[in-house]
Amino acid sequence: MFTFRTITKAAAILASFGTTAWAGYEITRAPYAGTTGITYGAAFAPARQSEVDFHIWYPAQPGGRAITVGGNGVFYGTPAGRDAPHATGQHPMVVISHGAGGNAGQFGWIAAALAEAGYVVVLPNHPGTTTGNASAHAAVRVWERPKDVSAVLDEITGNPDAYPFIDTSRIATLGFSAGGYTAMALSGARVNPDLLQTFCDDTDHGMSDCAFLAHFGVDLHSLDLSPAAQDLTDPRIKAAVIVDPGIVETMTPESLRSIETPMFVINLGAQETVPIGVYAKDAAAMIPNATYVAVPDAIHFSFLAECKAKGAAILANEGEPDPLCDDAGGRARADIHAELTQLIVGNLQSAL
Repeated sequence: MFTFRTITKAAAILASFGTTAWAGYEITRAPYAGTTGITYGAAFAPARQSEVDFHIWYPAQPGGRAITVGGNGVFYGTPAGRDAPHATGQHPMVVISHGAGGNAGQFGWIAAALAEAGYVVVLPNHPGTTTGNASAHAAVRVWERPKDVSAVLDEITGNPDAYPFIDTSRIATLGFSAGGYTAMALSGARVNPDLLQTFCDDTDHGMSDCAFLAHFGVDLHSLDLSPAAQDLTDPRIKAAVIVDPGIVETMTPESLRSIETPMFVINLGAQETVPIGVYAKDAAAMIPNATYVAVPDAIHFSFLAECKAKGAAILANEGEPDPLCDDAGGRARADIHAELTQLIVGNLQSAL
């Protein structure tokens, strides 16, 4: 899941709980008294000839309308002040790329933590691989996702008067699963199309991606995947944090060795338990300025928002094949998130 696979079943489940799963927020009544603000924007993406919408979390002063971002019957949301007054000064920016089938609202937990640490956080919804707007064929066109991010950066850097609170000389990216590939591609990693074409031939990747593609009749051998080889580097990105990157096995060693961007690579789980489809230690070893860490007592889905008490049962009743609410080792997801937050913030503070 989250490398090629979209959470099609889960997307339908979450949508049934109202607009929060897909629109990204629900309104609450109390005025917001915290210091994390949120607003929304859109950027024209030439590669798609359409707009990419995005969330912006930012350091704020108390005020704005209190909302809960990303909450629904399965996952807890995150409180924020919509259009709250900005904190003074300019702040470095982190662009977060979600996994295939995910959405910007799922990552309020880390976006809020980064905003509290002094970062502006931008989260695009990738068309074709976003909850409520996803397909198996779109998931295979991996090269479109980095172009989404570059289009968002064009919008923000090209309109400084609209974003005076962002220091565009200090931009990092954070990507999870398919978003991990996205962040690596933006930093210079390139895909071998032949390896991508044979991705589902023999290997058990420990993920449900290939079963998902087969279910929807997608044969990688029948597709032109040559665009995956293009250079998608965006020089505006000065640092990258990668979490369980998808299709990491298809990236060329030559491109990994040429990456100059400082990169912090995280696998969720002990090294011996990380699915081969997202196991990134070997790739990290090829990148000149990369640091690798494995977070124990976690699984791939530990990067998603915390689940509510009935979340797992709801997903099971609806036939969701992946354990979206499970973790490992008996450690609460909140504790895993706390460790990840410390790792990510600490890295960005030294890298930007």
